[in-house]
Amino acid sequence: QVQLVESGGGLVQAGGSLRLSCAASGRIFSIHSMGWYRQAPGKERALVAFIISGERTDYADSVKGRFIISRDNAKKMVYLQMNSLKPEDTAVYFCTMRVMAGTTYADYWGQGTQVTVSS
Repeated sequence: QVQLVESGGGLVQAGGSLRLSCAASGRIFSIHSMGWYRQAPGKERALVAFIISGERTDYADSVKGRFIISRDNAKKMVYLQMNSLKPEDTAVYFCTMRVMAGTTYADYWGQGTQVTVSS
């Protein structure tokens, strides 16, 4: 069974920074892509950033220039460096990975970590 566990969330003032981490464990043969989504109260879950094999990245327009996604394949981890945080970044952040744990790829999700940005 593949499990993803996020860490690094918390409370920060506007303009501050946080770094989220997500570690994968279990029977994993390879990881194709990794990403971060967020869900604010009353809103749908939305893509924040993703990174695929070969290091191609993409970001939501709202975080471009402020957030940086990176991955460590050996450690099976993905990170999200969040800078210049704004109150509208407040949300539960979820990591996701497309993992080959058997014969096909499947998507797995973490339980989420709360990020709160105060004004």
